[in-house]
Amino acid sequence: MWAFINKLRSPKWFYAISARLQPWFWALAAILIVTGTVWGLAFAPADYQQGNSFRIIYVHVPAAFLAQSIFVSMAVAGFVFMVWKIKVADMAATVMAPLGAAMTFVSLFSGAVWGVPTWGTWWMWDARLTSMLILLFLYLGVIALRGAFSSRDSGSRAASVLAMVGVINIPIIKYSVEWWYTLHQPATFTVTGRAAMPTEMWVPLLIMVLGFYSFFIALTLMRTRNEILRRESNKRWVRELAQET
Repeated sequence: MWAFINKLRSPKWFYAISARLQPWFWALAAILIVTGTVWGLAFAPADYQQGNSFRIIYVHVPAAFLAQSIFVSMAVAGFVFMVWKIKVADMAATVMAPLGAAMTFVSLFSGAVWGVPTWGTWWMWDARLTSMLILLFLYLGVIALRGAFSSRDSGSRAASVLAMVGVINIPIIKYSVEWWYTLHQPATFTVTGRAAMPTEMWVPLLIMVLGFYSFFIALTLMRTRNEILRRESNKRWVRELAQET
């Protein structure tokens, strides 16, 4: 672990290793998302209560999972940056935030669309919905903090602190359906529990979740590489790379 952390201190090493990993994750994301989309929309059976409106789950659930996971990843990256002063961790946290905010918005919007035929309304101050809305505000706060300081390091530290403090909202989101009365349904499937839907319905959902995570990794690698080039533009290896291309 310590050897890996020491390697992360080198933006040049991360730039090189991510170049080899990135195409694989892009290909995996494309295969999984296309497979999950076709299976979920065309071949999965309609729900016996919600009919075909349930199919929005194949976007809503992966987006919600990813929105929460990205914030946790930002908090971990912020901790690594604050403790070990690893610049690559801060670069990764920087590029994660916009995607996390986008996934949170997609989750909220798709949930609202799903709520119309299910609950009869676009929005309710439900515990799960409210905590997800707070997550969106936290993302926007992290993004705003990075640009609110004249010093990039000060903005990075402030954003890291907010991410580490704001991560307490993640278990609130997860357990909100258990702690409070809520219209939101419990988890569709868990690691240890039995799935609440037939196999032909949850398998494409699992495929979509994996596809969204692969997309997140691929996009983070690509954008972190761009962030490295931007921040390290005065380094010799970057200038040499620019001359080669």
